[in-house]
Amino acid sequence: MEKRTGNVPGLPPGWIREECVRQCGLSAGRTDVYYISPEGVRVRSKPHLSRYLGETFDLSSFDFRTGKIISTSHRKSKRHKGSSYDYARGIRQDANLALPIRQTASIFKQPVTVIRNHPTSLTKTDLKHGPQEPPRQLFWEKRLQGLKACDSTEELIQSLELPKNVLGIGPELTTENILQSISAALHLGNVPIVGQHSSKNTLQKNPGVHMDTNQPHIQQLIVSDEDIKKQESKVTEARRKLQDIMKS
Repeated sequence: MEKRTGNVPGLPPGWIREECVRQCGLSAGRTDVYYISPEGVRVRSKPHLSRYLGETFDLSSFDFRTGKIISTSHRKSKRHKGSSYDYARGIRQDANLALPIRQTASIFKQPVTVIRNHPTSLTKTDLKHGPQEPPRQLFWEKRLQGLKACDSTEELIQSLELPKNVLGIGPELTTENILQSISAALHLGNVPIVGQHSSKNTLQKNPGVHMDTNQPHIQQLIVSDEDIKKQESKVTEARRKLQDIMKS
């Protein structure tokens, strides 16, 4: 490639503009523009330049190809609803596409969902549609297969038995996996536990679409008054036994 360098009037002092002319191939004669910072960092695109400079420098009128500031009097634009087309630079500007933007496509730039789990993580602008939650992994309980809980004496704790009306739903889930799913939903969730609304056949075809991540991996169930009375009697009996042990 043939390289040509020069100063950049549209950027802070110390920046160098570099042009690389391709000499061979189907793109022979095409010019690639790069900018080199005073610290020696090579910048290949305007979004990269905006992230590097941050909010300390306004690049709204900066032409990346020429390295100059284009005044508004020489810029012709056609306004549409929510977007505009800049004829001076030949690019489409969309007010909804705030940084960061996906760089895999040079024409149709897609917004990126930013998830910040660390308090020191900073972005240029906050998302307009509010905070995002990390996606939940389906059937994560299967990773616990083969692991058994034990007490302080390293004696294995026996697994609980599910009631007959509690039926698991999902690919190759064991009783332990279903219990782990119910425990996680009770501990982490803030909605009533009613089970999955979709049928078993529907979930087997595409669980990623039809699975409700806020509910455990059980079929939809209805708790009757008789079930509540039986559970109340069990709790009352357990409290009575505990009281007797404490007295003795």
